[in-house]
Amino acid sequence: MQDAPSPGWFVYMLRTSSGMLYTGITTDTTRRLAQHQAGKGARSLRGKGELALVYQCEVSSQSVALQWEYRIKQLSKAQKERLVRDQPESIASFLAEFKRD
Repeated sequence: MQDAPSPGWFVYMLRTSSGMLYTGITTDTTRRLAQHQAGKGARSLRGKGELALVYQCEVSSQSVALQWEYRIKQLSKAQKERLVRDQPESIASFLAEFKRD
């Protein structure tokens, strides 16, 4: 008997009605967005109004998703806006452009 395949992991970004960008990880972006909009999940998004999914990228594992989430959260607002604008298929190649401190 084979094990069920593990779910894919996604790094995602949401934009609030005020323009704030939020970064998170999940195995199901549709479900997670619905949870956020229902006020469940991240406290920083509660009461922020309408949320829009502005970026998502599938990655190989939860540990990779956590690493990329951390790296995105270290970017400046302008760099995050560029990520949303450019919609790169590979987040690794996008983040490689920015020096880690």
